[in-house]
Amino acid sequence: MKLSTPEFRAMQSLPRKWGQRHFEMPVFQRMGLDLKNKDVLEIGCGSGYGAYLLSSLDPKSYIGIDVMEEQITLAQKDHPQFEFILQSAEDLSRFSDASKDVVVIFGVLHHIRNWRKAIDEINRVLKPGGSFFLEEPRGVDIKIFDAFFRWGHPDTDFGLNALDAHLTQLGLVIHTKQWTPLLTMYHIKKR
Repeated sequence: MKLSTPEFRAMQSLPRKWGQRHFEMPVFQRMGLDLKNKDVLEIGCGSGYGAYLLSSLDPKSYIGIDVMEEQITLAQKDHPQFEFILQSAEDLSRFSDASKDVVVIFGVLHHIRNWRKAIDEINRVLKPGGSFFLEEPRGVDIKIFDAFFRWGHPDTDFGLNALDAHLTQLGLVIHTKQWTPLLTMYHIKKR
C-alpha cells in the first residue's frame, strides 16, 4: 500500500533518517546483520536511504523494491549506484528461489495488505541459512499512530503475535527478537 501524504513526508524527514542510522542499523548489527559479499533485497526501500546505510556493510549486490513510484524516483535520483525496482513484496517472482542471502525490511510490512504472502515470498527467495531482518511496530501502536497522525494504515490483522505464528508455521526461526519503545526488531533465519 502506498503511504499517505503525511506519512510520506515523515519518512523523508531528518529525524527518520537519524533514527534509521543511529538506532535501527546499530540494533540490526548487534543482532548479527552482516552483508559482506552477500546478495541483499530490501523490501520497501523508500527514497533509498536504507540502501545507502546497507551499502556501508559491503554487500555483493543490493536491490531495493517499493510500490510507490515517487519513492523509486527519489531513490534513483539520490542513489544512482543502486538498483531500485517498482514492485510489490507480495509477488517476488522476478527473483529466483533461494537467490538472496539477506532480506531487510525497515518497518513497512504492516503496510502490506497481504503481509503473509509477502513473508511467503521472502521465505522462497531466501537461501538456506539466509537471514531476514525486520522491524515492526505492534498492532496497537499502528492504531495509536493512525488515531493521532491520520496516517491511514491498511485495516489488516497484522500484529506481532500473528507475525510470529506465521514465521513459525513456515519453519523460519526467530533467531533474535528485541523490543524497543517504538519497534520490535527481528533477526529471522531460514533453516
